[in-house]
Amino acid sequence: MEFRHLELLRELSLRGTLAAVAEATHRTPSALSQQLRTAERELGASLVEPFSRGLRLTAAGRILADGADDVGRALAEVQAKLEASLGEPSGTVSIGALPSASEALVPGLLRRTAGSAIQLDLDDFDLAESEYAARTLDADIVIGHSLTGDVPRGAEHLHTRVLAREPIDVALPSEHSLAHLGHLVPGDLLGTTWVGVPVGYPFDSILIAVENATSTNLDRVQRLRDNRLVEALVATGTGLALLPRFTTRPRPGVVLRPLDGVRSVRSIVAIARPDRQARFAVRTVLDHLAAAGADLEAEFAEVDPPHP
Repeated sequence: MEFRHLELLRELSLRGTLAAVAEATHRTPSALSQQLRTAERELGASLVEPFSRGLRLTAAGRILADGADDVGRALAEVQAKLEASLGEPSGTVSIGALPSASEALVPGLLRRTAGSAIQLDLDDFDLAESEYAARTLDADIVIGHSLTGDVPRGAEHLHTRVLAREPIDVALPSEHSLAHLGHLVPGDLLGTTWVGVPVGYPFDSILIAVENATSTNLDRVQRLRDNRLVEALVATGTGLALLPRFTTRPRPGVVLRPLDGVRSVRSIVAIARPDRQARFAVRTVLDHLAAAGADLEAEFAEVDPPHP
């Protein structure tokens, strides 16, 4: 039994088609089909069967696919012990993260890994909360966020680690009638207009909580992902918005106010498949990210956004 066969079955189980596995692993479908046939000959069992227009795993195939994570984690743990005995961690660690978390954490991570034998491969993407877990198929570490708990939806079966907890503030035009208040509560926001985020994105849960608390609906005139664009629209008076405190810089025409009365703190969370988390280099990077997050929390502890 070869581990590469188990990996292929796991990938097929998770991605659904040979074409999707081929694209993700930079191989051809014919090469993967040949590998499947080789695995079936060596194991003496049928591992896949025709289904609809593609393939699905047989009962034997599912057993092997389910065992791939355990085998991979065991191999990674042995490799990690070997690396630890030889000295410092090494190798490439791939990270995919939402941009605002990258902006807050990656500079500190780069400082901590400078001069080490760890190479970082960075990517950024902004997704609905439930979509971050799937990205662990392609990255060693995925940095997502949640406003409802410490484990993003869909990541319950994966390794997760909270890197920081960040307040989310209300951004207002500096001439807005609420700008003179030091803090805001849901009742202050009756009748306000908002530049929101797409449905399913974590920040939207704050506005939903405000709506539930006030039994009213808030008007979202736009739904956007990019925080800098959102800031620009707030400055022009398009609407109020929710912005993360760690990375929102002072901007003419915009003020930030804390929101009390509903949960308005997000958990920034590292997510990884257990077999990848077992690697010495990945665990080291996770420790560095947690240290960078602790530095941010200490820097902003008990500090409200500045009042102009």
